[in-house]
Amino acid sequence: MGAQQSQGGIARDWAKLDSRHNLHPFTAHKDLRQDGVRVITHADGVYIYDSTGHRMLDGMAGLWCVQVGYGNLELADAAYEALRTLPFYNTFFQTTHPYVAQLCEALAEVTPEGLDNFHFANSGSEANDTAFKMIRYFWNLQGKPDKKIILSRERGYHGVTTAAASLSGIRSMHPQFDLPIPGIAHVSPAVYQFEEGRGLSEDDFAQLTANAVEEKILALGPNKVAAFVAEPVMGASGMMTPPAGYWPRINAICKKYDVLLWVDEVICGFGRTGQWFGSHTYGIEPDIVTMAKGMSSGYQPISAVALNARLNEAIVNAPSEMAHGFTWSGHPVASAVCVKNLEIMRRLELVGPVGDRNAAALQAELATLADHPLVGEVRGVGFLGAIEIVKNKETGERFSGAAGGGVVCRNHAISNGVMIRACGDTMVMSPPLVITPEQSKELIDAVRRALDATLDDLMAD
Repeated sequence: MGAQQSQGGIARDWAKLDSRHNLHPFTAHKDLRQDGVRVITHADGVYIYDSTGHRMLDGMAGLWCVQVGYGNLELADAAYEALRTLPFYNTFFQTTHPYVAQLCEALAEVTPEGLDNFHFANSGSEANDTAFKMIRYFWNLQGKPDKKIILSRERGYHGVTTAAASLSGIRSMHPQFDLPIPGIAHVSPAVYQFEEGRGLSEDDFAQLTANAVEEKILALGPNKVAAFVAEPVMGASGMMTPPAGYWPRINAICKKYDVLLWVDEVICGFGRTGQWFGSHTYGIEPDIVTMAKGMSSGYQPISAVALNARLNEAIVNAPSEMAHGFTWSGHPVASAVCVKNLEIMRRLELVGPVGDRNAAALQAELATLADHPLVGEVRGVGFLGAIEIVKNKETGERFSGAAGGGVVCRNHAISNGVMIRACGDTMVMSPPLVITPEQSKELIDAVRRALDATLDDLMAD
Protein backbone atom coordinates (compact mmCIF):
# COMPACT_ATOMS: atom_id res chain seq x y z
CA MET A 1 0.00 0.00 0.00
CA GLY A 2 1.43 3.41 -0.91
CA ALA A 3 1.04 6.75 0.83
CA GLN A 4 -2.27 7.12 -0.93
CA GLN A 5 -5.11 4.65 -1.17
CA SER A 6 -8.24 5.08 -3.24
CA GLN A 7 -11.50 4.67 -1.32
CA GLY A 8 -14.64 5.42 -3.31
CA GLY A 9 -12.53 7.20 -5.91
CA ILE A 10 -11.14 9.61 -3.35
CA ALA A 11 -7.37 9.61 -2.79
CA ARG A 12 -6.52 9.95 0.90
CA ASP A 13 -3.14 11.36 1.73
CA TRP A 14 -2.06 9.61 4.93
CA ALA A 15 0.74 12.07 5.67
CA LYS A 16 -1.66 15.01 5.57
CA LEU A 17 -4.16 13.20 7.78
CA ASP A 18 -1.38 12.44 10.24
CA SER A 19 -0.24 16.06 10.27
CA ARG A 20 -3.79 17.22 10.90
CA HIS A 21 -4.56 14.93 13.83
CA ASN A 22 -1.65 12.91 15.25
CA LEU A 23 0.48 14.07 18.20
CA HIS A 24 3.61 11.92 17.99
CA PRO A 25 5.70 10.77 20.97
CA PHE A 26 8.94 12.64 21.78
CA THR A 27 8.43 15.09 18.92
CA ALA A 28 8.78 18.81 18.29
CA HIS A 29 5.39 19.02 16.62
CA LYS A 30 5.92 22.41 15.04
CA ASP A 31 8.94 21.09 13.16
CA LEU A 32 7.26 17.81 12.23
CA ARG A 33 4.21 19.50 10.76
CA GLN A 34 6.47 21.78 8.78
CA ASP A 35 8.78 19.03 7.49
CA GLY A 36 6.28 16.16 7.16
CA VAL A 37 6.43 12.50 8.19
CA ARG A 38 7.81 9.34 6.65
CA VAL A 39 4.96 6.89 6.08
CA ILE A 40 5.93 3.26 6.71
CA THR A 41 3.50 1.13 4.75
CA HIS A 42 4.61 -2.48 5.20
CA ALA A 43 7.42 -4.71 6.44
CA ASP A 44 8.83 -8.17 5.89
CA GLY A 45 11.58 -10.02 7.73
CA VAL A 46 14.18 -7.42 8.72
CA TYR A 47 13.03 -4.84 6.15
CA ILE A 48 10.57 -1.95 6.32
CA TYR A 49 9.19 0.00 3.35
CA ASP A 50 7.97 3.57 3.12
CA SER A 51 5.32 5.08 0.87
CA THR A 52 7.87 5.94 -1.83
CA GLY A 53 8.89 2.28 -2.10
CA HIS A 54 12.20 2.91 -0.31
CA ARG A 55 13.37 -0.27 1.44
CA MET A 56 15.30 -0.04 4.70
CA LEU A 57 16.90 -2.75 6.80
CA ASP A 58 15.39 -2.05 10.21
CA GLY A 59 18.42 -1.74 12.42
CA MET A 60 16.22 -0.81 15.39
CA ALA A 61 13.76 -3.75 15.31
CA GLY A 62 10.93 -1.23 15.39
CA LEU A 63 11.84 0.21 18.77
CA TRP A 64 14.10 -2.48 20.26
CA CYS A 65 11.31 -5.07 20.02
CA VAL A 66 10.65 -7.03 16.80
CA GLN A 67 12.69 -10.08 17.82
CA VAL A 68 11.38 -12.57 15.21
CA GLY A 69 11.13 -10.04 12.38
CA TYR A 70 8.13 -8.71 10.52
CA GLY A 71 5.41 -10.62 8.73
CA ASN A 72 5.50 -13.76 10.86
CA LEU A 73 2.33 -15.61 9.91
CA GLU A 74 2.36 -17.83 12.99
CA LEU A 75 1.99 -14.77 15.19
CA ALA A 76 -0.75 -13.41 12.94
CA ASP A 77 -2.57 -16.76 13.07
CA ALA A 78 -2.26 -16.90 16.87
CA ALA A 79 -3.82 -13.44 17.11
CA TYR A 80 -6.58 -14.39 14.65
CA GLU A 81 -7.47 -17.58 16.49
CA ALA A 82 -7.66 -15.73 19.80
CA LEU A 83 -9.79 -13.01 18.22
CA ARG A 84 -12.20 -15.67 16.95
CA THR A 85 -12.29 -17.58 20.23
CA LEU A 86 -12.07 -14.97 22.98
CA PRO A 87 -11.43 -11.45 21.62
CA PHE A 88 -11.57 -10.00 25.11
CA TYR A 89 -12.17 -10.82 28.69
CA ASN A 90 -10.63 -9.26 31.77
CA THR A 91 -8.82 -10.83 34.70
CA PHE A 92 -10.88 -8.97 37.30
CA PHE A 93 -13.80 -10.64 39.16
CA GLN A 94 -11.77 -13.74 40.10
CA THR A 95 -11.58 -14.85 36.47
CA THR A 96 -8.84 -15.89 34.10
CA HIS A 97 -8.58 -17.39 30.63
CA PRO A 98 -6.38 -20.04 29.00
CA TYR A 99 -4.14 -17.61 27.13
CA VAL A 100 -2.88 -15.69 30.15
CA ALA A 101 -2.49 -18.88 32.19
CA GLN A 102 -0.37 -20.39 29.42
CA LEU A 103 1.64 -17.18 29.18
CA CYS A 104 2.46 -17.28 32.89
CA GLU A 105 3.81 -20.80 32.49
CA ALA A 106 5.83 -19.87 29.39
CA LEU A 107 7.34 -16.81 31.07
CA ALA A 108 8.23 -18.72 34.23
CA GLU A 109 10.38 -21.03 32.09
CA VAL A 110 12.61 -18.19 30.84
CA THR A 111 12.65 -15.49 33.54
CA PRO A 112 15.49 -15.25 36.08
CA GLU A 113 15.38 -17.93 38.75
CA GLY A 114 12.70 -17.45 41.37
CA LEU A 115 10.75 -14.79 39.48
CA ASP A 116 7.67 -16.75 38.50
CA ASN A 117 4.70 -14.61 39.52
CA PHE A 118 3.45 -11.96 37.09
CA HIS A 119 1.20 -8.95 36.84
CA PHE A 120 0.37 -7.81 33.31
CA ALA A 121 0.11 -4.35 31.80
CA ASN A 122 0.31 -2.86 28.31
CA SER A 123 3.66 -1.08 27.95
CA GLY A 124 7.05 -0.81 29.57
CA SER A 125 6.03 2.49 31.11
CA GLU A 126 2.95 0.90 32.71
CA ALA A 127 5.00 -2.05 33.95
CA ASN A 128 7.48 0.30 35.60
CA ASP A 129 4.70 2.39 37.10
CA THR A 130 3.21 -0.84 38.47
CA ALA A 131 6.54 -1.95 39.93
CA PHE A 132 6.91 1.45 41.60
CA LYS A 133 3.54 0.97 43.31
CA MET A 134 4.14 -2.67 44.22
CA ILE A 135 7.42 -1.82 45.93
CA ARG A 136 5.67 0.79 48.06
CA TYR A 137 2.87 -1.67 48.77
CA PHE A 138 5.36 -4.37 49.78
CA TRP A 139 7.12 -2.21 52.35
CA ASN A 140 3.77 -1.09 53.75
CA LEU A 141 2.87 -4.74 54.20
CA GLN A 142 6.20 -5.27 55.97
CA GLY A 143 5.32 -2.56 58.48
CA LYS A 144 8.00 -0.23 57.14
CA PRO A 145 6.05 2.76 55.79
CA ASP A 146 9.15 4.99 55.79
CA LYS A 147 11.12 2.67 53.49
CA LYS A 148 9.92 4.26 50.26
CA ILE A 149 12.74 6.04 48.41
CA ILE A 150 13.65 4.45 45.09
CA LEU A 151 17.15 4.99 43.69
CA SER A 152 17.57 5.32 39.96
CA ARG A 153 20.49 6.26 37.75
CA GLU A 154 21.22 9.49 35.98
CA ARG A 155 20.64 8.96 32.23
CA GLY A 156 18.57 5.84 32.85
CA TYR A 157 15.27 5.53 30.99
CA HIS A 158 12.20 3.88 32.48
CA GLY A 159 9.24 5.28 30.56
CA VAL A 160 6.85 8.20 30.48
CA THR A 161 4.12 7.71 33.06
CA THR A 162 4.41 10.10 35.99
CA ALA A 163 6.34 7.66 38.17
CA ALA A 164 8.37 6.12 35.33
CA ALA A 165 9.40 9.48 33.90
CA SER A 166 10.39 10.62 37.40
CA LEU A 167 12.56 7.52 37.77
CA SER A 168 14.18 8.24 34.42
CA GLY A 169 17.43 10.12 34.79
CA ILE A 170 17.11 11.91 31.47
CA ARG A 171 16.50 15.34 32.94
CA SER A 172 15.06 16.88 29.78
CA MET A 173 11.93 14.78 30.39
CA HIS A 174 11.11 16.54 33.66
CA PRO A 175 10.54 20.33 33.40
CA GLN A 176 7.53 20.27 31.04
CA PHE A 177 5.55 18.13 33.47
CA ASP A 178 6.79 19.38 36.86
CA LEU A 179 8.71 16.19 37.55
CA PRO A 180 10.20 14.31 39.30
CA ILE A 181 7.73 13.41 42.01
CA PRO A 182 9.00 13.00 45.60
CA GLY A 183 10.46 9.73 46.79
CA ILE A 184 13.05 9.28 44.05
CA ALA A 185 16.79 9.89 44.19
CA HIS A 186 19.30 9.61 41.35
CA VAL A 187 22.86 8.34 41.46
CA SER A 188 25.80 8.33 39.08
CA PRO A 189 25.34 6.00 36.10
CA ALA A 190 27.76 3.23 35.25
CA VAL A 191 28.77 4.94 32.01
CA TYR A 192 32.33 3.76 31.59
CA GLN A 193 32.54 4.78 27.97
CA PHE A 194 33.78 8.21 27.06
CA GLU A 195 32.86 10.08 30.17
CA GLU A 196 33.19 9.44 33.91
CA GLY A 197 35.42 6.42 33.39
CA ARG A 198 38.17 8.06 31.36
CA GLY A 199 41.56 7.28 32.81
CA LEU A 200 40.30 4.52 35.11
CA SER A 201 40.48 0.78 34.71
CA GLU A 202 37.15 -0.87 34.07
CA ASP A 203 37.22 -2.57 37.46
CA ASP A 204 38.11 0.65 39.28
CA PHE A 205 35.26 2.44 37.57
CA ALA A 206 32.84 -0.38 38.43
CA GLN A 207 33.87 0.01 42.06
CA LEU A 208 33.52 3.79 41.91
CA THR A 209 29.97 3.70 40.54
CA ALA A 210 28.88 0.90 42.86
CA ASN A 211 30.28 2.94 45.76
CA ALA A 212 28.07 5.84 44.64
CA VAL A 213 25.00 3.62 45.13
CA GLU A 214 26.12 2.50 48.57
CA GLU A 215 27.00 6.05 49.62
CA LYS A 216 23.56 7.27 48.53
CA ILE A 217 21.85 4.50 50.51
CA LEU A 218 23.84 5.43 53.61
CA ALA A 219 23.22 9.15 53.13
CA LEU A 220 19.46 8.67 52.82
CA GLY A 221 19.30 5.91 55.42
CA PRO A 222 18.89 2.18 54.67
CA ASN A 223 15.62 2.30 56.61
CA LYS A 224 14.28 4.74 54.00
CA VAL A 225 15.58 3.27 50.73
CA ALA A 226 13.11 0.80 49.24
CA ALA A 227 14.71 -0.24 45.95
CA PHE A 228 17.34 0.41 43.33
CA VAL A 229 16.22 0.29 39.68
CA ALA A 230 18.43 0.06 36.62
CA GLU A 231 18.58 -1.33 33.10
CA PRO A 232 21.16 -4.10 32.53
CA VAL A 233 22.34 -2.04 29.54
CA MET A 234 21.31 1.62 29.41
CA GLY A 235 19.33 1.87 26.19
CA ALA A 236 17.80 5.21 25.28
CA SER A 237 20.73 7.21 26.66
CA GLY A 238 23.09 5.62 24.14
CA MET A 239 23.32 1.86 24.61
CA MET A 240 25.80 1.98 27.48
CA THR A 241 27.10 -1.44 28.53
CA PRO A 242 28.10 -1.79 32.20
CA PRO A 243 31.73 -2.05 33.26
CA ALA A 244 32.79 -5.57 34.24
CA GLY A 245 32.23 -6.16 37.93
CA TYR A 246 29.52 -3.54 38.33
CA TRP A 247 26.51 -5.83 38.67
CA PRO A 248 28.01 -8.31 41.18
CA ARG A 249 28.82 -5.34 43.41
CA ILE A 250 25.25 -4.01 43.06
CA ASN A 251 23.85 -7.44 43.97
CA ALA A 252 25.90 -7.42 47.17
CA ILE A 253 25.05 -3.83 48.14
CA CYS A 254 21.30 -4.35 47.75
CA LYS A 255 21.39 -7.52 49.83
CA LYS A 256 23.52 -5.83 52.51
CA TYR A 257 21.00 -3.05 53.11
CA ASP A 258 17.80 -4.97 52.28
CA VAL A 259 17.16 -2.76 49.27
CA LEU A 260 15.06 -4.45 46.60
CA LEU A 261 16.89 -4.86 43.29
CA TRP A 262 14.53 -3.94 40.46
CA VAL A 263 15.84 -4.69 36.97
CA ASP A 264 14.19 -2.93 34.04
CA GLU A 265 14.41 -5.50 31.23
CA VAL A 266 12.02 -3.70 28.87
CA ILE A 267 14.76 -3.43 26.24
CA CYS A 268 17.17 -6.15 27.35
CA GLY A 269 14.67 -8.97 27.80
CA PHE A 270 13.83 -11.79 25.39
CA GLY A 271 17.19 -12.44 23.78
CA ARG A 272 18.32 -8.89 23.14
CA THR A 273 21.59 -9.31 25.07
CA GLY A 274 22.15 -12.86 23.80
CA GLN A 275 20.40 -14.65 26.68
CA TRP A 276 16.76 -14.61 27.70
CA PHE A 277 17.30 -11.62 29.97
CA GLY A 278 20.05 -9.13 30.62
CA SER A 279 20.00 -10.43 34.19
CA HIS A 280 21.26 -13.76 32.85
CA THR A 281 23.94 -12.07 30.76
CA TYR A 282 25.36 -10.02 33.64
CA GLY A 283 24.66 -12.30 36.61
CA ILE A 284 22.11 -9.94 38.17
CA GLU A 285 19.99 -11.29 41.04
CA PRO A 286 16.75 -9.27 40.85
CA ASP A 287 13.86 -9.18 43.26
CA ILE A 288 11.57 -7.66 40.64
CA VAL A 289 11.81 -7.49 36.84
CA THR A 290 9.81 -5.43 34.37
CA MET A 291 9.50 -6.52 30.74
CA ALA A 292 7.73 -5.60 27.49
CA LYS A 293 8.83 -4.99 23.84
CA GLY A 294 10.34 -8.34 22.72
CA MET A 295 7.82 -10.19 24.87
CA SER A 296 5.45 -10.20 21.87
CA SER A 297 8.05 -9.22 19.27
CA GLY A 298 6.12 -5.96 19.18
CA TYR A 299 3.12 -7.63 17.53
CA GLN A 300 0.82 -6.76 20.43
CA PRO A 301 1.08 -4.19 23.25
CA ILE A 302 1.76 -6.10 26.45
CA SER A 303 4.12 -5.95 29.41
CA ALA A 304 4.62 -7.67 32.74
CA VAL A 305 6.08 -7.31 36.20
CA ALA A 306 7.74 -10.43 37.60
CA LEU A 307 8.06 -10.83 41.36
CA ASN A 308 10.18 -13.15 43.44
CA ALA A 309 8.70 -15.31 46.20
CA ARG A 310 9.30 -12.75 48.94
CA LEU A 311 7.28 -10.02 47.26
CA ASN A 312 4.66 -12.38 45.91
CA GLU A 313 3.98 -14.04 49.27
CA ALA A 314 3.56 -10.67 50.96
CA ILE A 315 0.98 -9.60 48.38
CA VAL A 316 -0.83 -12.96 48.27
CA ASN A 317 -1.12 -12.99 52.07
CA ALA A 318 -2.14 -9.33 52.40
CA PRO A 319 -5.27 -8.71 54.50
CA SER A 320 -7.05 -6.77 51.74
CA GLU A 321 -7.15 -6.57 47.95
CA MET A 322 -4.35 -5.08 45.88
CA ALA A 323 -6.13 -2.08 44.38
CA HIS A 324 -4.26 -2.00 41.09
CA GLY A 325 -4.71 -3.38 37.58
CA PHE A 326 -5.74 -2.49 34.04
CA THR A 327 -8.69 -3.29 31.80
CA TRP A 328 -6.26 -4.96 29.42
CA SER A 329 -4.12 -6.81 32.01
CA GLY A 330 -3.37 -10.17 30.40
CA HIS A 331 -5.45 -9.43 27.29
CA PRO A 332 -6.26 -12.76 25.58
CA VAL A 333 -5.06 -11.78 22.10
CA ALA A 334 -1.83 -10.24 23.35
CA SER A 335 -1.24 -13.23 25.63
CA ALA A 336 -1.79 -15.68 22.76
CA VAL A 337 0.72 -13.82 20.61
CA CYS A 338 3.29 -13.82 23.42
CA VAL A 339 2.94 -17.56 23.97
CA LYS A 340 3.47 -18.19 20.26
CA ASN A 341 6.37 -15.72 20.14
CA LEU A 342 8.21 -17.58 22.90
CA GLU A 343 7.50 -20.87 21.15
CA ILE A 344 8.94 -19.53 17.89
CA MET A 345 12.02 -18.12 19.59
CA ARG A 346 12.68 -21.49 21.19
CA ARG A 347 12.11 -23.43 17.98
CA LEU A 348 14.33 -21.13 15.94
CA GLU A 349 16.97 -21.24 18.70
CA LEU A 350 17.14 -17.46 18.81
CA VAL A 351 18.29 -17.78 22.40
CA GLY A 352 20.72 -20.56 21.62
CA PRO A 353 22.96 -21.62 18.71
CA VAL A 354 21.24 -19.63 15.94
CA GLY A 355 20.99 -16.50 18.07
CA ASP A 356 24.62 -16.89 19.13
CA ARG A 357 25.68 -17.12 15.48
CA ASN A 358 23.63 -14.11 14.45
CA ALA A 359 24.80 -12.00 17.40
CA ALA A 360 28.45 -12.92 16.86
CA ALA A 361 28.20 -11.94 13.19
CA LEU A 362 26.60 -8.60 14.09
CA GLN A 363 29.27 -7.81 16.69
CA ALA A 364 32.08 -8.81 14.31
CA GLU A 365 30.73 -6.55 11.57
CA LEU A 366 30.16 -3.72 14.04
CA ALA A 367 33.76 -3.93 15.23
CA THR A 368 35.02 -3.16 11.72
CA LEU A 369 33.73 0.41 12.10
CA ALA A 370 36.31 1.20 14.79
CA ASP A 371 38.83 2.34 12.16
CA HIS A 372 36.54 5.01 10.69
CA PRO A 373 37.82 8.58 11.22
CA LEU A 374 34.53 9.61 12.87
CA VAL A 375 34.26 6.67 15.27
CA GLY A 376 35.64 7.16 18.74
CA GLU A 377 34.35 3.89 20.14
CA VAL A 378 32.38 0.81 19.14
CA ARG A 379 30.60 -1.29 21.76
CA GLY A 380 27.92 -3.92 21.84
CA VAL A 381 26.47 -7.04 23.37
CA GLY A 382 24.16 -9.59 21.76
CA PHE A 383 21.88 -7.74 19.37
CA LEU A 384 22.75 -4.29 20.70
CA GLY A 385 25.37 -2.04 19.17
CA ALA A 386 26.57 1.55 19.39
CA ILE A 387 29.17 3.78 17.82
CA GLU A 388 30.34 7.13 19.14
CA ILE A 389 30.75 9.91 16.58
CA VAL A 390 33.63 12.18 17.52
CA LYS A 391 35.63 15.02 16.06
CA ASN A 392 38.85 13.82 17.71
CA LYS A 393 39.42 10.10 18.24
CA GLU A 394 42.16 10.70 20.82
CA THR A 395 40.32 13.11 23.12
CA GLY A 396 36.72 12.15 22.40
CA GLU A 397 35.88 15.75 21.48
CA ARG A 398 32.44 16.04 19.93
CA PHE A 399 31.26 18.14 17.04
CA SER A 400 29.66 21.41 18.06
CA GLY A 401 26.27 22.65 16.94
CA ALA A 402 22.74 21.80 17.89
CA ALA A 403 22.55 18.64 15.77
CA GLY A 404 26.12 17.45 16.22
CA GLY A 405 26.92 14.47 14.04
CA GLY A 406 24.24 12.01 15.13
CA VAL A 407 21.23 13.35 13.28
CA VAL A 408 23.33 13.93 10.17
CA CYS A 409 24.52 10.31 10.25
CA ARG A 410 21.02 8.95 10.90
CA ASN A 411 19.65 10.77 7.87
CA HIS A 412 22.43 9.45 5.67
CA ALA A 413 21.82 5.95 7.04
CA ILE A 414 18.16 6.12 6.05
CA SER A 415 19.14 7.32 2.57
CA ASN A 416 21.49 4.34 2.37
CA GLY A 417 18.73 1.91 3.24
CA VAL A 418 19.11 1.29 6.99
CA MET A 419 17.14 2.57 9.95
CA ILE A 420 19.29 3.29 12.99
CA ARG A 421 18.85 5.73 15.87
CA ALA A 422 20.78 8.81 16.94
CA CYS A 423 21.01 9.30 20.72
CA GLY A 424 22.90 12.55 20.61
CA ASP A 425 26.14 11.66 18.85
CA THR A 426 25.78 7.98 19.67
CA MET A 427 24.49 5.84 16.82
CA VAL A 428 22.48 2.94 18.20
CA MET A 429 21.34 -0.24 16.52
CA SER A 430 19.20 -3.13 17.71
CA PRO A 431 18.12 -5.32 14.78
CA PRO A 432 15.74 -8.29 14.88
CA LEU A 433 17.25 -11.46 16.31
CA VAL A 434 16.58 -13.21 13.00
CA ILE A 435 19.08 -10.99 11.17
CA THR A 436 21.45 -13.23 9.23
CA PRO A 437 25.23 -12.78 9.02
CA GLU A 438 24.77 -11.58 5.43
CA GLN A 439 22.20 -9.02 6.52
CA SER A 440 24.46 -7.83 9.32
CA LYS A 441 27.12 -7.15 6.70
CA GLU A 442 24.54 -5.27 4.65
CA LEU A 443 23.61 -3.22 7.72
CA ILE A 444 27.17 -2.28 8.67
CA ASP A 445 28.24 -1.60 5.07
CA ALA A 446 25.39 0.90 4.80
CA VAL A 447 26.33 2.47 8.15
CA ARG A 448 29.91 2.91 6.89
CA ARG A 449 28.64 4.69 3.79
CA ALA A 450 26.52 6.90 6.04
CA LEU A 451 29.58 7.70 8.16
CA ASP A 452 31.55 8.59 5.03
CA ALA A 453 28.81 10.99 3.91
CA THR A 454 28.58 12.42 7.43
CA LEU A 455 32.34 13.03 7.48
CA ASP A 456 32.08 14.94 4.20
CA ASP A 457 29.26 17.07 5.60
CA LEU A 458 30.93 17.82 8.92
CA MET A 459 34.29 18.61 7.38
CA ALA A 460 32.60 20.94 4.90
CA ASP A 461 31.13 22.86 7.83
